[in-house]
Amino acid sequence: MKICIAQTQSLKGNVQENIKNHLNIVKRAIKLNSDLIIFPELSITGYEPELAKERATTIENNIFDRFQELSDKNDIIIGIGMPTQSTDRIYISMLIYQPYKEPIVYSKQLLHADEIRYFSCGTSQTFLIINETKIAIGICYETLQRDHFLKAKEYGTDIYIASVAKS
Repeated sequence: MKICIAQTQSLKGNVQENIKNHLNIVKRAIKLNSDLIIFPELSITGYEPELAKERATTIENNIFDRFQELSDKNDIIIGIGMPTQSTDRIYISMLIYQPYKEPIVYSKQLLHADEIRYFSCGTSQTFLIINETKIAIGICYETLQRDHFLKAKEYGTDIYIASVAKS
C-alpha cells in the first residue's frame, strides 16, 4: 500500500485555485501508484478560521466532482480539507472520495482552544479500509491528543494518519 501525505501551500480563501492545485498533486500521486492521498487541515480554503463561515459547504457541492472522478478512474482514495456546514454549525472536515463509493466526511472531533469560536466538534471517527488495513484519520490538533489515537486503536485501527496544517 502506498500512502501519500501532501503538504501544500494553499492560497487564502481561493477555493478554485486551491482545487486546481490539489488536482495537480493528486495526479502526481496517481503517477506514483498511490492508494491514498491526504491533504492538510482546511487545505481547500487555507487555514483561515475567520473565512470558514462564508466558505463552508457540503460534500454534495459539485465543485468537488473532479476528485470523485479521479478516485473512480484511478482507484485512489482522496482526502481534502474543507470547512463544512450543517444547518447551524461549521466543522473542520476532511472530504473523502473513494473509488465507486459515495463520498464521506470526517469532521474534527477535538478542537484547539483558538478554533472553538469558529467551529463545532465532530461526533464520530471515520475509518478507511485498503486491502483489509483499517485506517483512522486525525486532523491537526487531535493528532497531538493521546486519547484520540488510543480510541482509534481500540477500534482496531492498523494505521493512524495525521492531517496537519500547522504545528
